[in-house]
Amino acid sequence: MKKADYIWHMKNSKYCICAKGYEVNSPRVVESIVYECIPVIISDNFVPPFFEILRWDSFAVFVFEKDIPNLKSILLSISERRYKLMQKRVKMVRQHFLWHTTPVKYDIFHMILHSVWYNRVFRLPPK
Repeated sequence: MKKADYIWHMKNSKYCICAKGYEVNSPRVVESIVYECIPVIISDNFVPPFFEILRWDSFAVFVFEKDIPNLKSILLSISERRYKLMQKRVKMVRQHFLWHTTPVKYDIFHMILHSVWYNRVFRLPPK
């Protein structure tokens, strides 16, 4: 599949499956947001980027690995109204995942800095 085809499919899908892989993280989660597709995160223990700031459950679907056989019914159970709201929110959070040569307020550069700061300040002291 050519990259243009991959991007076209991401942009023209309601949901983008982001399955757990062998890596610590997958670029597919961020790609789905950049292409305004609702990420469907299939994992039992995925910690999404910027979880301390963003309400992921408002623009993404989380599915436990044991529920993969029910994936179709899970997605079909999401009402059109809820889907539209999630899609609107994906478009809103998209700005936080974009990289600019010169940083732009609230882009991924600033989000990473904030995340590092937040996790440093609110880290539990070692016991």
